[in-house]
Amino acid sequence: MGAGVINTGGGNRKRRSRGRGRAAAMSEINVTPFVDVMLVLLIIFMVAAPLLTVGVPIQLPETAAQALPTEQEEPLTITLTVEGETLIQTTPVEEGALVTRLRAIAAERADDKVFLRADGAIPYERVMRVMGALNAGGFGNIGLVTDTGGPTLDGSDG
Repeated sequence: MGAGVINTGGGNRKRRSRGRGRAAAMSEINVTPFVDVMLVLLIIFMVAAPLLTVGVPIQLPETAAQALPTEQEEPLTITLTVEGETLIQTTPVEEGALVTRLRAIAAERADDKVFLRADGAIPYERVMRVMGALNAGGFGNIGLVTDTGGPTLDGSDG
């Protein structure tokens, strides 16, 4: 008994592939890996974004003022807590050494903008003393940070 090869097609039939072992060029882009990477990056940024804010908890007063436009350089933030602490960004500073530290920081920065965050329960005198120290330290452009939605003093709320 012998084994043979059965030829079911015609001998002169053209093949559709270009050659043996070569796949045809694919003209479609597979976007599935791109979408997967973008979703992972989106989740990472959504988790990391809330951690980038200055994290000293204080009760800000509310006003009807509009927010300031964003800056190129990270803004310098001075925080006054109701417990009596004064913080530059998140670093506690003695009020007696505040002007010296501010002068050193002002020498390294490009602009003189500073944001002052003060708890609403702090006496006005303390806020004004710190504003005077900011001015003496070389920061003439002081922005007071508040929450929006406060009274407008024309009889309507926020």
